[in-house]
Amino acid sequence: MNIVVEFFVVTFKVLWAFVLAAARWLVRPKEKSVAGQVCLITGAGSGLGRLFALEFARRRALLVLWDINTQSNEETAGMVRHIYRDLEAADAAALQAGNGEEEILPHCNLQVFTYTCDVGKRENVYLTAERVRKEVGEVSVLVNNAGVVSGHHLLECPDELIERTMMVNCHAHFWTTKAFLPTMLEINHGHIVTVASSLGLFSTAGVEDYCASKFGVVGFHESLSHELKAAEKDGIKTTLVCPYLVDTGMFRGCRIRKEIEPFLPPLKPDYCVKQAMQAILTDQPMICTPRLMYIVTFMKSILPFEAVVCMYRFLGADKCMYPFIAQRKQATNNNEAKNGI
Repeated sequence: MNIVVEFFVVTFKVLWAFVLAAARWLVRPKEKSVAGQVCLITGAGSGLGRLFALEFARRRALLVLWDINTQSNEETAGMVRHIYRDLEAADAAALQAGNGEEEILPHCNLQVFTYTCDVGKRENVYLTAERVRKEVGEVSVLVNNAGVVSGHHLLECPDELIERTMMVNCHAHFWTTKAFLPTMLEINHGHIVTVASSLGLFSTAGVEDYCASKFGVVGFHESLSHELKAAEKDGIKTTLVCPYLVDTGMFRGCRIRKEIEPFLPPLKPDYCVKQAMQAILTDQPMICTPRLMYIVTFMKSILPFEAVVCMYRFLGADKCMYPFIAQRKQATNNNEAKNGI
């Protein structure tokens, strides 16, 4: 094709992409079904991972839950089983009334499997993935959610904690994707969800290791998405989830300027996950919550660095992590005192 003609075709496609994106804001797309599909969630024992598990359970997915904490992971599984029982009871009542749903999954299909796995350890990931394939089947939806934070200033942070943050928050996505992507490529079907953070799009002081890990995983996700497009594997979808500060306790104590905080409070975990689920089930490539994060990211990209610094200082975002780090340090000192260290 002549390059001039191709240029106009590309221009039209770009403009059309804007039209489609605007249409998604005005008309809510239809959600796809994940009923009966194997959905694997890392970090499912608490926080957002647990809420993702409950949302997928309500949509009749077959769940595989990974967490390093066996007890909390089993607690999540118990909640999932309770949802499954409610769904089965509702199905039975509907069938008895003679107006059942067209598609009702049999009891054996509503199952949840739990695995204790440290996603920061490559061999642990690969061994557990092999067990999943043998005991459950191939994974259709992979939700990379597990995450940690050290809570130390750079020069006070032990090297081991920095490595741990990078392993769990970033490297683990490589291992899980390498474990389950090959089958997705064979059948050209699947969905990979990357739970990152707004701190993977713009940064702040005091959490260098966390920001680096989230920036890294955002880059990984975007490159993977381009690779799938280049391979014309349009049946494999990807969704990048970048929420603002979520009130899960992970960053307890983090504060922005008190006058601004009422307009930008920490997100409720339920709201964050529901927004993410809507994006996943409509094959939305990326979701920032709240939408203000899109504007912040755009401003950071076009403004001079000193202008960004001025904005951070006005919002109180430049040192917003300092109270959180101080609390973590105090908690560590208290634990050491109790243990007689």
